[in-house]
Amino acid sequence: MKEKIATLLQEVEHFKAENAAQIEEFRIHYMGKKGVVQALFADFKEVAAEERKAMGMLLNELKNKVQEKLDAAKNEASASSQTKEHQLDLSLPAATHVGGRHPLSVVRNEINSIFARIGFSISEGPEIEDDFHNFTALNFPEEHPARDMQDTFFIRKNPDVALRTHTSSVQVRVMESGKLPIRIVAPGRVFRNEAISARAHCIFHQVEGLYIDKDVSFADLKQTLYYFAQELFGNETKTRFRPSYFPFTEPSAEMDVSCKICGGSGCNICKYSGWVEILGCGMVDPNVLEACGIDSKVYTGYAFGMGIERITMLKYQVNDLRLFFENDVRFLRQFESA
Repeated sequence: MKEKIATLLQEVEHFKAENAAQIEEFRIHYMGKKGVVQALFADFKEVAAEERKAMGMLLNELKNKVQEKLDAAKNEASASSQTKEHQLDLSLPAATHVGGRHPLSVVRNEINSIFARIGFSISEGPEIEDDFHNFTALNFPEEHPARDMQDTFFIRKNPDVALRTHTSSVQVRVMESGKLPIRIVAPGRVFRNEAISARAHCIFHQVEGLYIDKDVSFADLKQTLYYFAQELFGNETKTRFRPSYFPFTEPSAEMDVSCKICGGSGCNICKYSGWVEILGCGMVDPNVLEACGIDSKVYTGYAFGMGIERITMLKYQVNDLRLFFENDVRFLRQFESA
């Protein structure tokens, strides 16, 4: 029996498995209910008493050796399988879909480029603003509805700090710098506590413009915006100005363009009027200039602001604003060449 165990130990030592089937066969042959090890323990009863201790140690050594060999073979097979999974298959075809810019980024860059061609530079500012830059410096009175919780996301621990509701706060910071004249556009993300629908969202993007110098007039503002609308939407685009009110401009107006989605026949985007309001504008209120340290008797200026989502909807004839935020690849792949 001793010689048999020694022979089995050598066989186990030299065993090498090439696949899982051989490992399982090895386990059954040695460790199964009718395997070699169980048979030897059954024969152990017939061993003489004086040899039992030595023979028992050999049997346990064989059993442990078989178990070690099994564990090692399984670990090696598992490591080999993982390596194969991570190997590059150079025969696979190349990716068929390439990435592209998000439609909002495409339009934002186009807007920036249009104004850059007529001398505007780009300015940016923080998305978390204090009350002065977001409201007070822009001539918002204390009782103005925009200060209420239904419109603005205030920071709970500090009611004087909020997520900016417009990029006009960037204009205030530029005016505070005192470097005149000023001719900038301020693109960025803004936040308002509004119900999400096909025409509105609590997160959206704006581009606001500001031009301050001596002898700036409303005629300069209109000519700039006429140029912008035709560059972005085409020479056939119709535009109109309507009187409006904003705390930070006086006089104020809203600019409409002919609806590109329905061609003027009426749809849910233009509220069946054939016109879509794309921006608000006006001459900078003297109170705003003075709050930012600019002499309103020497300098005048105009400002305008537009939502990038609405411009993008018109340009690409998208009838639901929510599509811009859902990351649906079926929608985004339509802009891969943009």
